[in-house]
Amino acid sequence: MINGIWLGMIVIGFVFAAVNGRMDAFTAAVFDGAKNGVTVSFGLISVLVFWMGMMRVAEDAGLLRKIARLLGPVVGFLFPDVPKGHPAIGYILSNMSANLLGLGNAATPMGIKAMQELQTLNPDKETATPAMCTLLALNTASITLIPATLIAIRLNYGSADPAGIVGTTLAATAVATLAAIGADRLFRRLTLLRRPPKPPAVRTGDHAAGGSAVPHTSMKG
Repeated sequence: MINGIWLGMIVIGFVFAAVNGRMDAFTAAVFDGAKNGVTVSFGLISVLVFWMGMMRVAEDAGLLRKIARLLGPVVGFLFPDVPKGHPAIGYILSNMSANLLGLGNAATPMGIKAMQELQTLNPDKETATPAMCTLLALNTASITLIPATLIAIRLNYGSADPAGIVGTTLAATAVATLAAIGADRLFRRLTLLRRPPKPPAVRTGDHAAGGSAVPHTSMKG
């Protein structure tokens, strides 16, 4: 879908440039965009390498384990149907920790591994479980303390105050996270209400072995 959208934009731009006789401007824009993409990528690589290294140092120092212990009760509340100690919990905690630092590129592989582990708990492999939906919502709207990637982009483009968006980013992501959790809780409840009721349990002795129920009658002579 995304590839189709990008292809459509390129084709439309090419057609309009050809019709209006501005192929030179179109060609120049293509090369300028490629040049800017490489420049921005190098700027992002340096910042991402730095924060990935900081995360490795924090992991070796035990800081991530402490963060995981702090987030443990939160994860238990958000994912009540995931057994305690399941491997998915560790990947979820790593995903949340990376998102807190604004490291989306580092959070993505952890989110994928968490989804794979959650799939092992899924009785219906064709339908996402509530835990999967919760993880997707949190990963999309995760609260961010340090938007490292965005700061790197602003720094690369010569912003006078690259970190000036920390406060607004924190507020925006906090609101988004609360909205995501609220929507997740609401849809979980609606799913439970729409679930068909369980059939009544059959008491032992109501059915004869291999047969149907036989009413008890007394014979009088």
